[in-house]
Amino acid sequence: MNKHQRVKKNKDFQRVFKQGKSFANRQFVIYSLRTEGQEEFRLGVSVSKKIGNAVTRNRIKRYVRQAVHELKDELRPDRDYIIIARHQAASIDFHETKKSLIHIMRIARVLRKK
Repeated sequence: MNKHQRVKKNKDFQRVFKQGKSFANRQFVIYSLRTEGQEEFRLGVSVSKKIGNAVTRNRIKRYVRQAVHELKDELRPDRDYIIIARHQAASIDFHETKKSLIHIMRIARVLRKK
């Protein structure tokens, strides 16, 4: 994903947390906030130090970014997304990560119909 597709600034994270809606399953929490006039979605990923060491945290972030990259055509483009990993996310592989993200995105109703 390109740099302009990432939520990086703390004020942007806080805005999505305060104004957006949250949905959760065992592995992830997703916050979604509609933003007017935005052509592409933006993604922020947060993995706490409580989940594991740097290798584990970076692996989770890589898995999440790759799963979202594969789902980018199905995601609504006018939104900002924040994905927060929970403890169970450290013990699953890429395919389970993608499956879990699809599950939570269907609950959040952010996937477009095919």
